[in-house]
Formats: sequence, C-alpha cells, structure tokens
Amino acid sequence: MHRRAFLQTVGAVAALPQAARAQSTAGDGILLGFDTYSVRAFDWKDIQLLDYAAGLGVDTVQISSSGDYSSLDPAHLSKVRDHAAQLGIRIDAGIGCICPLSKSWNSKEGPAPQKVVDGLKVAKAVGARSMRCFMGSSADRRGSRPIEELMESTIGVFRAVRSQALDLGVKIALENHAGDMQAREVRTIIEESGKDFVGSCLDTGNPMWVMENPLVTLEVLGPYALTTHVRDSVVFEHPRGAAAQWVALGDGDVDWPAFLALYRKLCPAALLQLEIITGRPPQVLPYYDRDWWKWFPKTPASEFVRFEQMARNGRPFMGTMVIEDAPGAKPPEYTAALREQQRIDLERSLEYAKKQLGLGVRSRPGLEPFTRHRTN
Repeated sequence: MHRRAFLQTVGAVAALPQAARAQSTAGDGILLGFDTYSVRAFDWKDIQLLDYAAGLGVDTVQISSSGDYSSLDPAHLSKVRDHAAQLGIRIDAGIGCICPLSKSWNSKEGPAPQKVVDGLKVAKAVGARSMRCFMGSSADRRGSRPIEELMESTIGVFRAVRSQALDLGVKIALENHAGDMQAREVRTIIEESGKDFVGSCLDTGNPMWVMENPLVTLEVLGPYALTTHVRDSVVFEHPRGAAAQWVALGDGDVDWPAFLALYRKLCPAALLQLEIITGRPPQVLPYYDRDWWKWFPKTPASEFVRFEQMARNGRPFMGTMVIEDAPGAKPPEYTAALREQQRIDLERSLEYAKKQLGLGVRSRPGLEPFTRHRTN
C-alpha cells in the first residue's frame, strides 16, 4: 500500500458527515491498541513502541514478545511500567509458544512451566493484567501427532503454574494461533486448565486457516476473551475450495458491525488490539480435496458452512501490496517498502477503527472505558 493511498483513505474518512460519524458507536468504551508485531520490521523496543503508540492516540499496546523489551532487568521493566503510566497507555504482555510437543517449541528456553512463570513475572512488572501465549501452528495441525496430544500437553503446562499465576494476579491469554486450533479446541484448554487464571487471546485472522468464520470464533471464545488480535481478511472461492489473505482493517470481508455488536455483549472489557499483517500472498484452503479433512475430522458442519458462505460472498483483494514472502534476495529498497507498508497499514487500520467503528477511548474525550464490573 502506497502513501498516496493511505492519505486518500484518511481524507475520505475525515470527509464523512458529522452525523454519520456520530452513529459510529459500536465500539464505544472498548479500549483500542495494537500488537507490536504489526510494526516488527522497525525493530523498536519497549519505550520506542510506547512513544509511537502515544503519538497514535491509542489506549493500549500489546508487547507480545519478550524480545520487544530492551532488557528484562526488573529496574528496566519498572521504568517501562512508569513510562506507560505517564503516557496513559495500558500494557498488555506476551510470550510465544508454550507447548513442548509443538514444532514451534524452542527447547533451549528451558521447561515450559518455567517459561510461562517467567513471562507472567515480566507481565506483572510492567503492569499487565494478562499474558498472551500460543500452543503451536498449522505445522502441528498437519503433523504426525493428533492435535489432542498437544492440547493435553498445554493443559498440563497451565495446571503446573496455576498457583503462581493466581499469586501474581496475571491471567494467561491463550491465542488461537496460525492454524493450530479451532475455537472449540481453545475453549477446551481454557476450561480444563481453569477459567480462574486462563482465558483467550482471541485472534480474528487465524481462524481462516482452520476454515472458521471469525464470528464463530467470537461466539465460542468471546466469554473467555481477555485480549485480542484483530485484523481483516479476504476469503473467496477457489477451484479447490477457498483462498484467504490478510489485509488492512476495512479492506476485507469480515462483517465488523456484526462482530462488534456481539463483542459488546460477550467481552466489552477485553482489550481490542489490532495485529495488522499484510504482505503475505493468498493461501489456498483445499477443502474439496478429501485428504484435507484428515486434519479436521471433528469440524461441525454448522460451523464450516458459515465459513463457506463467507467465501462464496467474498472477493480477492485488488489493492496494492508488497509481498513479504516473495522468494529470493531483496534489495534495500524492497525491504524499506515492506517496512513502510507495515506502518501505513497499521495507521490506516487504526484510523478506520476509530472513525468507522467508534473504537478507542483516548481519541474520544469524555468516553469511559468498559470494566469487568460494568454491565451492558
């Protein structure tokens, strides 16, 4: 996406009649922020990311990886917490894979329960109330182990850290990650681990890779949502089934008014963090191939048909996009374009979220945020 297109988008939003903007109340009281992965190419660290967020007028930032901190020294983490407080920004913390059976697991990080406890301590130190993590990826879904084995392993890890999590007062937010689980499976882990200290980091982009409409994901995981990764996708028919691609907010096929109406009912106090990931080509979901279904033997027909309907009504993204996953060496100009695309797509997505969906509190003076104790 080029800067000219970004400016045109912002201009179009600014030109909306005041009455039309006043009707954008679906997101009233919902805190708006972004996950730091959205601008990963800049390699900014904690203080830089907080300053950037303040400039964008958001309420929250999810520092979703330990690598996004300049240091994990307690004195530095205290400095990060104080800086966020001065800026009026709430920090949401995170780590990566926590399942020892996953292909994404790094054995050099030590025992999985200790990794979780260490992450919870960092989250506590920076003032976060939840810590995002994930089980695995699509490689696990399509691997030699049944997905249930990884789920059992993850439940065991969480049960092993229950007392520490409760003592610290930080909840674990399990993400439905990159094709590893459908929402029902994430819910099983949450319920069997313990809802008193485990909840959901509800991702709206990853459901595509497991043939799940994001509204289904919200229906199932909304009651458990502590935080989110929100992004848009296009889904469209393909000779082998469907294809999907992540795009900036507002460029895709997700029904955001319907999504937010349900969000307000199920989890209005959950932090709405944009995780904008563009620059990746469409992926084919070959559900007309019989072999595909061996990875999804328990998918309810009632859920699949809602995804298929989404694909039937969708269309490919026809805008401009620099592809990050293109093969071969990339010249400096290409790398610079990818980096700038991340910034522009995040910023125009935040603009869409604020102006079209009414999300965010800091950008709307006088609006109060939802809390866990507030009723609809």
